[in-house]
Order: sequence, then C-alpha cells, then structure tokens
Amino acid sequence: MSFLAKNYNRKKISFKYGKGSYLYSKDNKKYLDFVQGIAVNSLGHANPLLVKTIKDQSKKLWHVSNAFQIPEGEKLAKKLCERTFADYVMFQNSGAEATEAAIKVARKYFYSIGKPKKNRILCIKNSFHGRTLAAIFASGSKKMTEGFGPKIPGFDHIDFKDSKPRFPNIRKRINKNTAAIMVETILGEGGIKPIPDKCLKYLRKICNEKKILLILDEVQCGIGRSGNFFAFEGSKVKPDIVPIAKGIGGGFPIGAVLMNKKVAIGMTPGSHGSTFGGNPLAMSVGSKVMDVISKKNFLNNVKKLSKYFHFRLSKIKEAYPHIIKQVRGKGLLIGIQLFEDQTKFIKKLMDNKLLTIRAAENVVRILPPLNVKKSEIDLALKIINKVCSEYK
Repeated sequence: MSFLAKNYNRKKISFKYGKGSYLYSKDNKKYLDFVQGIAVNSLGHANPLLVKTIKDQSKKLWHVSNAFQIPEGEKLAKKLCERTFADYVMFQNSGAEATEAAIKVARKYFYSIGKPKKNRILCIKNSFHGRTLAAIFASGSKKMTEGFGPKIPGFDHIDFKDSKPRFPNIRKRINKNTAAIMVETILGEGGIKPIPDKCLKYLRKICNEKKILLILDEVQCGIGRSGNFFAFEGSKVKPDIVPIAKGIGGGFPIGAVLMNKKVAIGMTPGSHGSTFGGNPLAMSVGSKVMDVISKKNFLNNVKKLSKYFHFRLSKIKEAYPHIIKQVRGKGLLIGIQLFEDQTKFIKKLMDNKLLTIRAAENVVRILPPLNVKKSEIDLALKIINKVCSEYK
C-alpha cells in the first residue's frame, strides 16, 4: 500500500541509481533515459562535477535566509546576466514559481509607473506554465483548470496555429489593460512546437507598438536544450522577462526570473520573496552547470548531435509513414508525433529499455541529457526503428 496521493499515474518501475544517460532499476535492468526528469538532468545522472560541487558545498552551508547576502547567489546571477539579455535575476525553487514571479514582475512594473489597471497577461491557449493556481489559468487548459475554480482573473488567450497566420487576430486580443504577452518559446507539454523566429520578432514588434512587455517562458526549452543557451536567441529578439528552471540545476531544484533593468524597478524590498530560493547549495550547483554549458564547443556539440538525431528520425518517419506523422522540436527537445494515441508506443519503447514521455497531440517526447553520446543516440534510434517495425 502506498501512502502517496494518487495525483500521478506512476509506471510500475523504480530505480536504484543512475549514471549519465542511463538508469538502473531495482530488478537490475538498464534503461536508456531520454526523459531525464523531463529536461531537468541537463548533464545526466550523477554527474561527477555536480556530485563534487554538492559534496563540497554541503560541508559549508546548505541554507541561509535571504535576509543576508548570499555570495553563491551573487555569483550565479552574474554569470546569467553576463550570458544573457538580463540585468537582474530573482531566484526561486521551480518553474511554476518562476512563472508566477514573472507575472508579478510584469504587473508590479505597470503599477510602479502609475498604470495599475494594466495587469492582464495574454497567453497561448492550452500552453503550459506550471501547476500553481495562477499558472494553470494562464495556460487556459480545461484539463488543468477543471475542478480548481473559481477562475483566477487576469489572463486572456490567443491561439497558436501551425499554419499561417500563426497568431490570428492577436491585435484584437490586446486591450488597454494588457500588461504583457507570455508564451513558451517552444511549447513543451503542448506538443513540442517551436514558435518560429519570425513570429517571435512579430510578438516583439507588437509589444513595442503597444508598449507592453514580452515574457518568454524558457523553463523547459532554455539552458542549452535548443542548441542555443536560450531558444529565442536565434530570432535576435530581446524579451523583457524570462522564467527559467529545470536544466539550470542539472537535477537540483532551481528556478529563476531574468529581467531587464526597465521592469526591475517594481521589485523593491518586500515585494517578493522565497524561503529556499537562492540557497547556497542550489546556487553552487547552478553555477557549475553554467560553467559546463558555457565551455567552448559544448552547445556546438548539442547542435551537431541534435541535427544528426533529427535527420535520422526523419528517415524512420519516411520508412513508417503510417505510424509517424511528424518529427518536431529543436535541439534536444524532440517530439515524435504519431497518428494514434502514443501510450502503447511509449510502453513498447520502455519494454525495449528506452524511456520517453508523452506530450499533447499524440507526441512522444524525447529529452536526452545535453552531454549525450552519439552511440547512445544510435541505440535510441535502433530501438525506435525496432518498435516501428513491430508496431501494430
């Protein structure tokens, strides 16, 4: 009997340890893990550099209140700002908290400049921004909001179409109370759908014209996952606010909000806080992850391997056009869209010792660590091809 609440439909498998791209189950079976905590373990399981970092820091300080200066947090914030568009960072514990904080930053900015009624956020319908009350209503998905009423006000929604125009009637959805547009640069739970660079430029243009803010949610697609440090970098667009989490901690819980100098004026002492956000242990791990990802050729290797992975998957699609509808994604955030429900396909992959996870629109989500080896990608391709060949 389990005393855990039933809010997860867990697979009947558990693991005793992991190493790199692999997980080892309690019954001594070896699995190629292309879930990695849902894009969290950016450097794989039990990465020696991160293990050493945690061990060294744990002997010094685990937690100190934000009532005091935390040098480890200052260090990581500096690395993030020097690497990105941001001027300031506010640390949290998770992606949902980072999204909530991003919403607060946007609203407080307009309040600070004497426009308190500019407080509505425009989001993509059926997107994903976390599981807190505000975040689920920001997503606008009936599946996530049902049973959690009353509705949290302050959110409006637009559609994102795969066909042109991709944001139909977006101008009509912006009104005098709109404070910001908030979108995932690559829709994750929504089916691994990248927003094209030209569309991101269009959103930035509209935000400039309407004098509102652009929030790009990079919780899942950021920190090297796309092949760039941020997925929006290819568009040359500069957002105002970016929530991050997942990959920045390499498996350790970290969230953050990155913001430019303009919007940061509302974040005065006492305006926001987080008990555990920015603790020395988390900051030390995040700083080491930044060091690794920032090394010369690291992201180039992600691009190289992902290009190979996407190309080979497209060949499998060509071989099995009745099974695979589309190969989606960017970098090592990959989706295989099937014509039918993906549950059985994911189960077959797991039976062949490859772990994947679902997303919307019948998509099988594939999320290897960023330091995955080509031989491990080849093994995954072999398993996917085998499952397709045997699939009925």
